[in-house]
Amino acid sequence: MLRRLILKQLDAAERKLGGVSLDYLRHVARTSLPAFFKFALFTPLAAHRRRLPPDAYHVARLVATHHEDCGTCVQIEVNLARRNGVAPEVLRAAVKRRPDELPAALADVYRFAEAVVEAGGAEGEWRERVRAHYGEEALVEMALGIAAARVFPTTKRALGYATSCALVNVEV
Repeated sequence: MLRRLILKQLDAAERKLGGVSLDYLRHVARTSLPAFFKFALFTPLAAHRRRLPPDAYHVARLVATHHEDCGTCVQIEVNLARRNGVAPEVLRAAVKRRPDELPAALADVYRFAEAVVEAGGAEGEWRERVRAHYGEEALVEMALGIAAARVFPTTKRALGYATSCALVNVEV
């Protein structure tokens, strides 16, 4: 009974996210309800944003998601960003990995997120620029957003649900 309710909620979440499959979460729910509920507790952290403007938040998350995934998770992030009012041209530049087409502050966000996910030690300069643009609390939110954005595609890939790339539609 509880599983059936969860599965219906996942159907609704798919529609809300733009029709993107959440089959990996169905798998978790069918396999282990305790694991599903613990994973669900992660969702509020993944969505935390108070100070960071929507465009900066989603650019950082798109870079992190794109690093881990080339399809449905990126599409979900694009859909969420569009729902939060992020301009299509910003999303196109982020998805196409063209930070030079972004306004200066967002290009700094892009490069910071890219340096973080690549873990090459180049994030220091970009961190200071992001901090100067948005402040310390926003930097914390961005750090959590980058980390959280990587969990979903990583979980999908580990469970065998991220097996092919898909075109991302920015005009949702």
